[in-house]
Amino acid sequence: MTPFDWALIGTYLLFTLVLALYFRRRAVRDTSEYFLGGRNMPWWLAGTSMVATTFAADTPLAVTELVAKSGIAGNWLWWSFAFGGMCTVIFFARLWRRSGIQTDVEFVELRYSGRPAAWLRGIKAVYFGLVMNIVIIGWVSLAMETVIKVLFPELTLFGQQSFAVVGLEVSSALVLVSLLVVLVSVYALLAGLWGVVVTDAFQFFLAMAGSIIMAVLVLQHPDVGGISGLRAQLPASTFNFLPSLGGAAEGAAAFALTVPAFVAFIGIQWWSSWYPGSEPGGGGYIAQRMMSAKDERHSLLATLAYTLAHYCVRPWPWIIVALASLVLYPDLADTREGFVLVMRDVLPAGLLGLVLAAFLAAFMSTVSTQLNWGVSYLVHDGWRRFVARNRSERYYVMVSRVLTFVLGIISIWVATQLDSISGAWQLILTASAGLGMVLIFRWYWWRISAWSELAATLTPIALVLLELFGVPVPGLSAGFPTSLFVVVSASTVIWLLVTFLTRPTPRPVLDAFYRLVRPAGPGWRPFASRHPDIRPTARILVLCRRWITGVVLIFATLFGTGHVILQNAASATWLVPVAIAAGAFLWWDLRPRGSTASSPPSG
Repeated sequence: MTPFDWALIGTYLLFTLVLALYFRRRAVRDTSEYFLGGRNMPWWLAGTSMVATTFAADTPLAVTELVAKSGIAGNWLWWSFAFGGMCTVIFFARLWRRSGIQTDVEFVELRYSGRPAAWLRGIKAVYFGLVMNIVIIGWVSLAMETVIKVLFPELTLFGQQSFAVVGLEVSSALVLVSLLVVLVSVYALLAGLWGVVVTDAFQFFLAMAGSIIMAVLVLQHPDVGGISGLRAQLPASTFNFLPSLGGAAEGAAAFALTVPAFVAFIGIQWWSSWYPGSEPGGGGYIAQRMMSAKDERHSLLATLAYTLAHYCVRPWPWIIVALASLVLYPDLADTREGFVLVMRDVLPAGLLGLVLAAFLAAFMSTVSTQLNWGVSYLVHDGWRRFVARNRSERYYVMVSRVLTFVLGIISIWVATQLDSISGAWQLILTASAGLGMVLIFRWYWWRISAWSELAATLTPIALVLLELFGVPVPGLSAGFPTSLFVVVSASTVIWLLVTFLTRPTPRPVLDAFYRLVRPAGPGWRPFASRHPDIRPTARILVLCRRWITGVVLIFATLFGTGHVILQNAASATWLVPVAIAAGAFLWWDLRPRGSTASSPPSG
């Protein structure tokens, strides 16, 4: 690191604070402005913010670990969510914006009623806004600590390499990360969603530029020798996009994705499990961005832009660096560190500062969004709903700012308690398996009730806790992702039984929901007959056609781009035209036709 490198990093940090100060006055108007940007976000900015948030410091490290274990095909762990991502675009983006709510947890009391709905809303506000949120910030902080430790193994602060904190030995790297979290907390609490989103856009382009530069330079390394060098030095199975159905060649088994795992990913995981940024039906900060869009069309286009960038644009620079790290560091014990070692050993002075600033940008964009989104639950769905009603908007903004800082401090403590981020994805996916079907059906089937969602939320958590405490659950011992088959089956049976053994939501609540949201499909047929003046935006078969076209677009673009980069001309020559045709047809199919009802007013 040279003085120029440090100057680049300092300039970046100063710029983020300037943006926060610029937007601070706008953020104090009311909570709709603070958490939803006044519902006036253009699609390109909302979409960029979505993809920036999912680009955390841990993401390229996790991709490197997946490639080291199962080759390129290992990315199906998260590629499979593209089916659900396109489902959110087509089936749910317009509905979220149309609902007029402030958080996706508030949806609970829009769709259901009574004490079960209130309990469900309160539980979700605390579970997702506090528990899950601080764990997510904790593990991305741990990933950032790994980056700093590898780049600066002799790092000291105030002359010390570690500090004793509450009986724990905390590294100087984690102390530095903690200071970054405090900085992020300050600009997030000052700026509200507009400041977070604009900063996200800048951070995303910086982070992508850093990743692309790394990929280009590592291919030019003499020990790598470009794409042809990678192919010559790594087993052929490393480059498979799909699992091998036949026997793997000797030496290639380490890079094989098993067929059962592949089936679990594409057949179950994407619609059954909750995961931040990939919630079935949309949710979390993705729903927050959809609800902040200017109108329903901007909501749809924002989610479409995010899905394309997330799955088709972003992963290939990481995958190239991951493949190169297998060549450069073949005996590395912790394969996640390979990505950071490439930064250290390949990037020249000046560019190292730029890429490190890009990593900081990725880390900070995730933390700022998690803080703003998590506090929206705690304030709007917790404090305002159950503790302090009918106060002024400035009061709730003040509470939001205080909680933003407090949440940041708690997440720092959580980071000191985590030993590793390995397996965190699998644990969350298993502990939410089965919930996704309810999150989808609650929009399109009137019979889903608050009891259904409570059962689907708590059942997988209970099964995982039983296994963790030594009570054997048949099938869970097989491990992830095979365990998904068991958890999803049990959860589905339980929530269906609960649905039919409990009373449905009262008819007036369902009537009001149907008239506001206008869902399509046979699941609302009794209400459609009673409200003939309400017409859905599109028929369910039309939505299915658009979803299939979108899925073809995503995977043809993803694999076509990969084959172009890996110089597989035979595959690229048909995948690229298919991607162009699917994109053109989807754009034509989504064009406005006639007049539709406008979105409900803010609030």
